[in-house]
Amino acid sequence: MAILDWPEAERPREKLLSQGAQALSDAELLAIFLRTGAKGIDAVALARQLLHAFGSLRNLLGASQPQFCRQHGVGIAKYVQLQAALEMSRRYLRASLAEQSVVNSPVIARDYLESELASYQREVFALLLLDNQNRVIQFAPIFFGTIDAASVYPRVVVQCVLENNAAAVILAHNHPSGVAEPSQADRSITDRLVQALSLIDVRVLDHIVTGCGQTVSFAQRGWL
Repeated sequence: MAILDWPEAERPREKLLSQGAQALSDAELLAIFLRTGAKGIDAVALARQLLHAFGSLRNLLGASQPQFCRQHGVGIAKYVQLQAALEMSRRYLRASLAEQSVVNSPVIARDYLESELASYQREVFALLLLDNQNRVIQFAPIFFGTIDAASVYPRVVVQCVLENNAAAVILAHNHPSGVAEPSQADRSITDRLVQALSLIDVRVLDHIVTGCGQTVSFAQRGWL
């Protein structure tokens, strides 16, 4: 049965208009993006197949071009559209964050960092550099690969902060495994960086760890 033959209240587009985007499942949202299905299946069924193939919406959105285009029913045009949509989302969050005070808008900071880090398939350690009024100067990914106490160098962090004349910083890194819970190594890194940055009078406002739809804030847990 084609989607147009479904009861109107169950069609993804009509459901979004009547109940809002938050009421839709991952498959329904993806179906709206896909617009059409493939031979023998509608857009929702195709969306479900894609989500099953990749394991989650996050994995699908972070897929490489070969991985994405290998799936039945999608190709280079859909991949390009998807990357454009993701970049628009990141720019929207970046602009929203730039207009806010980070201290007064922890949710925007969290959403922005989660969006920036979600595209990486490997672990990334980054800095959100702020001026003395907590306005965003730059998002700076500086370490890549397995992040542990031996691979994040305070000297490099301090150099990046000084080069950008930052007065405060939010530390951030992702856990590609999907589990955002910080490790003891994460806490050790944070302590070392707080000490190093305090020597140049730069405040560490938070350390945010992102996973698959999860974030953990050191500040909210009282660890800073």
